[in-house]
Amino acid sequence: MNTTDGKDTPGQLGLRGEKEVASGGELGRRDFMEQLTKTGAGALALALTGGVTAILATACGGMKTADGRDKYRYGMVIDTRRCVGCKSCTVACKAENKTPPGVFNNTVLTVLDEKGGNEKPMFMTRPCMHCENPPCVAACPVEGATYKRETDGIVVVNYDVCGGARECVAACPYGARTMDEGKNYPAVAEKTAYCKVPSPEYNQFRTREGERATKNVARKCTFCMHLQDSKGRYDKKAGRWPACTKTCPGHAIFFGDFYDSDSEVSKLLKTGKAIRLKEEFKTEPNVYYLV
Repeated sequence: MNTTDGKDTPGQLGLRGEKEVASGGELGRRDFMEQLTKTGAGALALALTGGVTAILATACGGMKTADGRDKYRYGMVIDTRRCVGCKSCTVACKAENKTPPGVFNNTVLTVLDEKGGNEKPMFMTRPCMHCENPPCVAACPVEGATYKRETDGIVVVNYDVCGGARECVAACPYGARTMDEGKNYPAVAEKTAYCKVPSPEYNQFRTREGERATKNVARKCTFCMHLQDSKGRYDKKAGRWPACTKTCPGHAIFFGDFYDSDSEVSKLLKTGKAIRLKEEFKTEPNVYYLV
């Protein structure tokens, strides 16, 4: 099996199983699909039965934090059967968040058939998984540089605290973090009007130059949390929705609150056909795949 998503894309081994990496072997798409449905250590993903039931059991609405704020559990369900690998999600993410060269918050991995059959390739959109047990947070040596928000479960990076140690990048089993090496696009380097357009990430509106520039820090998908309102809510009808989701021409990416039993993502989980990647790491990712 080969995974390809462009020469600048990090984490191309993010979907390879432990046995495959050790042996250097390749899997065809059919073998890959078979592994997706297996259970036990070493499988790439586990079929969710009890896990989905447990999530939906709590999806009753009215969840509150300890200090009384509304609580959400945001996540995605990605239908690989609809994804055609057009990478509109990757482009939309870069445009929305104005990420620099080499930084991809959302990529599309391609599972190729290496056996010469007639099977079509399978495409898998890969944002940050916003895990319930994020290994990136545990690995970070700087307190407060990266953490999981109690209100909505989104894993964030504090650019003012991050020291660029890269431990979080190495710890992520999904290859969902990259380092901002400080590169600029020509339009920025040449001091055009584009260089003055800030990134809306975290509602901080930072530019590539100056004291608040995002250089030598870890970057990742944020579920476009800058589009939330003051109460932490998104509004799909108003267009305040993650860029990848509202741009996908195949309607393969679904986003919502798993605590809301009426949300699209909760209803898709009820079908019993969703899986999560690399369950053996016990990260409890909040991104699910329909295969």
